[in-house]
Amino acid sequence: MAVAQDIGAQFLLLDVRSESAFRAAIEATVSQWGRFDILVNNAGVARVGTPETIEEADYRLVMSVCVDGTVFGCKHAIPAMVASGGGAIVNIASIASMRGIPYAAGYSAAKGAVEAYTRSVAAHCKLNNLNVRCNSVHPGGFATPMLGKTIEDLRKNANSTGQLQNRAANMLGDPVEVANLVLFLASDEAKWINGQRFVIDNGDTIAVPSGK
Repeated sequence: MAVAQDIGAQFLLLDVRSESAFRAAIEATVSQWGRFDILVNNAGVARVGTPETIEEADYRLVMSVCVDGTVFGCKHAIPAMVASGGGAIVNIASIASMRGIPYAAGYSAAKGAVEAYTRSVAAHCKLNNLNVRCNSVHPGGFATPMLGKTIEDLRKNANSTGQLQNRAANMLGDPVEVANLVLFLASDEAKWINGQRFVIDNGDTIAVPSGK
């Protein structure tokens, strides 16, 4: 809230799992500023669990925050953007949608859904000439509180120790790098980019460890 005040922005508390709350937040934004141009679906949560050990409560939490939040956000942002003459949606997915991450299986499923849904939104807006773009961003390991909690949870799981050690060296990215990519995709400089996947992971998804 303090940051929003410092830059002259409006702060709204939002539970993205609630469609009515998301609708109200967008309506409040339009009421305050007179238009709605950009939506970044960034809310996310991860829980440790393999395909065999994932807990139902953890699975439903991850899916509701990551997937439901994205769906509800897009649903109510699109008409608000159309009324403003167009806009841009950026959905934050993950490299977890592209590679097998057995210790966070539910998170992988959720981010895979976000990636697929992004293309559906982009196609819908394109085919109906709505002047709304939608792209997804897929970060690798970045220094965020969510990643820190995941690492701590993995340290408590002896079966995940090796996986954690193998990936630890790549979990050093500065979140500002992701923000810069999102800023570009939301800007008019990216007005011809739509329905695309942007990976930002310092080559983590393409590099093969030496000796493997």
